[in-house]
Amino acid sequence: MSSLRNSLRALVTAGLAAVLIAPASVARAEPTPAELTRRIEKSSTELERVVESYNKLTEDIKANKAAAAKLAARIGPLEAQTAQSRADVGSIAVTAYKSGRLDTANALLSPGGPSNLLDRLDTLDQLSRQRQQRIASYTENQRLLLDQKRRLDATLTKQGAQAKQLAAGRKRIEKDLAELYEMRRQAYGRATEPSTPKARSGAKSGEKAPAVSGQAGTAVRYAYGALGKPYVWAADGPDGYDCSGLTSAAWRAAGKSLPHNTRMQWGVVSHISRSELRPGDLVFYSDLGHVAIYVGSGQVIHAPTFGRNVEKRDVDLMRPYGYGRVR
Repeated sequence: MSSLRNSLRALVTAGLAAVLIAPASVARAEPTPAELTRRIEKSSTELERVVESYNKLTEDIKANKAAAAKLAARIGPLEAQTAQSRADVGSIAVTAYKSGRLDTANALLSPGGPSNLLDRLDTLDQLSRQRQQRIASYTENQRLLLDQKRRLDATLTKQGAQAKQLAAGRKRIEKDLAELYEMRRQAYGRATEPSTPKARSGAKSGEKAPAVSGQAGTAVRYAYGALGKPYVWAADGPDGYDCSGLTSAAWRAAGKSLPHNTRMQWGVVSHISRSELRPGDLVFYSDLGHVAIYVGSGQVIHAPTFGRNVEKRDVDLMRPYGYGRVR
């Protein structure tokens, strides 16, 4: 009986040990490079959407600042008009006061008699009407001024709220990036791709940009010059780019302004079919979460994602959402 108890006790102890040790062994298991790659791709896609939201917020703030500058430019003249109205009203009031002290008897006894009195009364009537017009003008100017100030204050308040969101979003992105780079280090031995002259020259060493005329050619040549440069979130060059930053920088070099946001770029380009694609056109992906510039021969140049460099790839690097031509 004693030996049976000892046997059971040994079995229970071994079983408990197996239960306790097994989960620990699973927890310590390192993910394979393939699993890390899948996690990186998933996180990159999610984070790219956040970055594009950040870019849109930046574009909105730029627009608000421009609107505020226009309002400030209009407020200046309104303030000058208001000051002039005050001065005019004061002058009219003084004139009316002095004119009002001339009594009727003096007017009748003075040269010109009653006719002179009528002239003076007519003058006072004109001054009164003028005074009312000036006061009305002053009131209207004041109303416009206050309305402009309210709009300016509302714009500035909105900008302040957006700036706070921007700061919070930046911290979250930087935290996520740090984790993503650590995942890449575990998978590939380093957090980012090496930036090599071969990578910068395109798919083949020494490859040059195709001969494309006009502004589209300038944009394509710029994109070729960016090959091998690192992905940098919210950046539009010259040392690094995110996807919409690269396309906006390429077309800025060609004299065209594009917003630094994929969805906003889609909103300002002419939508074309795939059969109409020509170098310089934009190719949109991932439900407007990614964009590349078409460089001809079925290929695009794009800033891929975190830890990778600007590269040239097949136009079907992922399923295209649509195609656009810069106007």
